[in-house]
Amino acid sequence: MSESSLAEMLRARGLRLTAQRQLVLQAVLDLGHATPEQVHTAVREVAAGVNITTIYRTLELLERLGLVTHTHLSHGSPTYHAAGEHQHVHLVCRDCGAIDEIDPELLGPLVDQLAVQRGFRVDIGHVSLFGVCGRCANGDDK
Repeated sequence: MSESSLAEMLRARGLRLTAQRQLVLQAVLDLGHATPEQVHTAVREVAAGVNITTIYRTLELLERLGLVTHTHLSHGSPTYHAAGEHQHVHLVCRDCGAIDEIDPELLGPLVDQLAVQRGFRVDIGHVSLFGVCGRCANGDDK
């Protein structure tokens, strides 16, 4: 997203584009999948005075604006990524912590079966599968 479109989106809601908002969004885009703490670390490399509370509030605002989304990839903090990305299922390695993505179509039969049998609609954007990645399973270096 360009700086001008972000500024327009914020102005339409009576808000202004601040350096912190811009830095937080850029950090999420650069990191791919990031916890608020990881975003904070990245932002502090550029603007040392930004505190973690600002990061959390900015992430919440960016999510309300539809620019980022979050999922829970562990019992800790939520993980944020750009909302404009294609929907995907997260694969989380319990050994090394690596996060990979797969196309949600792979879960199509399960999603369809849950809809028919249980009337349950899966929110694919929040699906995370935990296991052991191929590198860890093969004993490769982490």
